[in-house]
Amino acid sequence: MIYIDIFISFFKIGLFSIGGGYAALPLIKNQVLEAHKWLTVEEFADLLTISQMTPGPIGLNASTFVGTKVAGLPGAVIASIGCIMPSCIIVLILSYFYFKYKKLSSIQGVLKGLRPAVVSLIASAGLSILTLTVFKTEGISLLNAELSDINFISIIMVAISVFILRKYKADPIIVMVGTGIAGALIYGLF
Repeated sequence: MIYIDIFISFFKIGLFSIGGGYAALPLIKNQVLEAHKWLTVEEFADLLTISQMTPGPIGLNASTFVGTKVAGLPGAVIASIGCIMPSCIIVLILSYFYFKYKKLSSIQGVLKGLRPAVVSLIASAGLSILTLTVFKTEGISLLNAELSDINFISIIMVAISVFILRKYKADPIIVMVGTGIAGALIYGLF
């Protein structure tokens, strides 16, 4: 029964992940945190970190991680298949129709109309990640946060990382490794 739940959950995520991995994060969060409670908020934050650091799509990495945690290696395989199957089916169908009807203005209009929705999904995921990083929980906002709820070290590390990425156009991998080492040193000491 757990395998069917895993497959259906990640099939839904794969089916409605329009816009890629970052756009899928709210869907993944809904399934693994709220609907099934397979992960805690802290584990979800770790999931996001691991999924972004490992090679491959974020949604697929997340599905493999959750599948492994919930049901071991078979769960990882089933979650991964569930996540990629809708994309494979949809891409095959859409590629047929796209090449057949790509010059129609209505098709171009649909593609232009999807862009704002994708941007909003990515922004929502970014805000969720920022909130998890700064407040260690998702339910706190700046309006009702206490000073002790705010993780100032994370805020400083985010600001420094953004500054280095924007000002010096540094390689994101080097910045990730650097912040990982800094985090190990800082959080290892405190």
